Amino acid sequence: MEIVTAEGLRRRFGRTQALDGLDLAVPAGTVFGLLGPNGAGKTTAVRALATLTALDGGRATVAGFDVARRPAEVRRRIRLTGQHAALDETLTGRENLYLFGRLFHLGRADARRRATELLERFDLAAAADRPVRTYSGGMRRRLDLISSLIVPPAVLFLDEPTTGLDPRSRNEIWDTIRELVTQGATVLLTTQYLEEADRLAQHIAVVDHGRVIASGSPGELKAALGGRIDVVVRTATDLGTAGGALNAMTGATPEIDRDRLRLSVPFSAQSTTLPGVVRGLETAGVEPVDVAVRLPSLDEVFLTLTGEPGRTPEAVR
Repeated sequence: MEIVTAEGLRRRFGRTQALDGLDLAVPAGTVFGLLGPNGAGKTTAVRALATLTALDGGRATVAGFDVARRPAEVRRRIRLTGQHAALDETLTGRENLYLFGRLFHLGRADARRRATELLERFDLAAAADRPVRTYSGGMRRRLDLISSLIVPPAVLFLDEPTTGLDPRSRNEIWDTIRELVTQGATVLLTTQYLEEADRLAQHIAVVDHGRVIASGSPGELKAALGGRIDVVVRTATDLGTAGGALNAMTGATPEIDRDRLRLSVPFSAQSTTLPGVVRGLETAGVEPVDVAVRLPSLDEVFLTLTGEPGRTPEAVR
């Protein structure tokens, strides 16, 4: 079931068409990644869904409520965490969470109890009574994220939450995001880090020029783009035989580089699996030194989609 939907969203700023018919369907209880180059429309889409930016056209719903017609109901069910932590650095971590609890209309006792629960669950109890200014960047971001859970939201919008963090802090934030989903939240994540989306997101939409140009799971996006087969043979006399066998299996003509054959193929047939390639070569009488079959990385998918739009995989549009 989709908890966030968008149909034909449009928004123009002067001469810039920020959203140009954007469609989204975000399943409940998942991490949904929104990827795209700078200026693609990701942040505008998030702000529109969070009721912060008015739309020129289209329709969007969050948790069953129309964003334009029922904005107050939408706001009650969402949280938005931007690129910079919204914390008071002169207060302790516990005091910050207590303050957020009071702002969300919890009583004093409930706000204190909820702050303690969250600090313990997300491994910040040891630093709970230190001023936030003494926290590392990763600790601040974690505290900022869990402040969104004082009253658990139905949907949490995260706009590039790990920008500027070191790898260790980034891993800590990833663990926190996974924990948020286990607690029942749906996370819509915009990020510039392709590895982040690959590790966290069950579904991804690639946005360019204000519209979705491809969507699917990370595996579906990679498979639709196709992959690569590399074969190393023992002698030059095996090159022709191996090339003919690979062409018969895949329909693609391999490139030859010394003792190595390379070819790009769709991952849609059994013959493009590693066992299938090895069996095909052995049947042709070739004993390879090495065989590698791999899907592209999400980085390669992203660059192909946004850099060469003519090669957009139709299967995952």
